[in-house]
Amino acid sequence: MTPIHAQDPALLLEEHFRWMAGQNAPLNPRLQVEAIGFSQYLGDWLGVVVTPDFVRLLLLPGGGSLWGDIPAGQRRYLELAGGTHTFFAEESAAIGPYQWAALVDSAAVLTDMTSARLLALDGLRLATGHLPEQLPVVPAEAAPEVTRRGFFRRLAGKRP
Repeated sequence: MTPIHAQDPALLLEEHFRWMAGQNAPLNPRLQVEAIGFSQYLGDWLGVVVTPDFVRLLLLPGGGSLWGDIPAGQRRYLELAGGTHTFFAEESAAIGPYQWAALVDSAAVLTDMTSARLLALDGLRLATGHLPEQLPVVPAEAAPEVTRRGFFRRLAGKRP
């Protein structure tokens, strides 16, 4: 049986991914580890983790209907409000099983943490159709309404 996270896993994830980031030279030293927007979506935990190496949408079991057990190394296609996403299964002794979908192939394309946070918020909004209540501080002028086109323009380093 899969262990369920009864409480927000953000701090646990930050601790784990900080440890992971410390094992190798960072791909993008302008970024730090941050768990963004974790909230229960259909009863399971969904949010974004930013690290110096990647920006990923993470799904953890919370006892809801979104989670589906698959072996580590396997993938599943998950239909969310914003479309179908490919999630890959992993397992860690520190956090248990989790699944992730890449929001960006390489964190090297991001210029700073503000860009990473905006990408995370855009990814959450596009995946779920809304934003969770707990959000990182992002300058108001830097957070325009997101569209699918704007998301990909920002990802390419262009203005939306």
